[in-house]
Amino acid sequence: MLEHTNKQFHADLETTRSMFLQMGGVVEAMVKDGIEALISGDLSLVDIVREREKQVNRLEVDIDERIGQLIARNQPTASDLRLLLGVSKMLTDMERCGDEAEKIAKMARRLHEAESGYEPVVELRHMGNSVVQMIHDSLDAFARMDAVAAAQVVRNDKEVDKEWKGSLRHIITYMIEDPRTISRSIDLIFIARALERIGDHAKNMSERVIYMVLGDDVRHTGVKNTERTARGELPEEENNI
Repeated sequence: MLEHTNKQFHADLETTRSMFLQMGGVVEAMVKDGIEALISGDLSLVDIVREREKQVNRLEVDIDERIGQLIARNQPTASDLRLLLGVSKMLTDMERCGDEAEKIAKMARRLHEAESGYEPVVELRHMGNSVVQMIHDSLDAFARMDAVAAAQVVRNDKEVDKEWKGSLRHIITYMIEDPRTISRSIDLIFIARALERIGDHAKNMSERVIYMVLGDDVRHTGVKNTERTARGELPEEENNI
């Protein structure tokens, strides 16, 4: 009977993992489509993003409920408990990525439907591609339980932060040179900020993967120490003792 219970628990655990990966795939597509709507002006993508947001919300509720039931019924310990707690935290970050993608899509519609017309003045495609890749890589690290790959996502967030600051400077300069673009430029700032936040959420999820794999909480420890922990090395301050 115990063996049957354990088999059922691990089957349910695998289903939970698969559902989260499915949710992540939907969110990744939402961010891609939001950026494409902004760059190309294909506003049919906006409606697709909004529909996918509803799907993401349903998955979040379903997975959260499933996690609660698994913990209550099975009282898991060690790595199984870390996995469930980690996915529970990652759910919030993933859902917020979806929220930011929906914001980007809505802003894209507003920009392209404005009477003055919209021409992309700041190249946000690269930043968009970067955060999409971060989501993809964090999901891949989770699927493979790869702490080193997860640490690379944490490293990549630094580059996205630099792009966000560069975009902000560029947009402000553009507004100063032509005050008629202020309204449009403010929308671009919100889009760039949304992309930066998506990068932050992908980083958070990757930190959770490291916790699941190694049991070490690397939040707020810095990129270098995160990478050392993922490789199984002592953090710098401990290594120097």
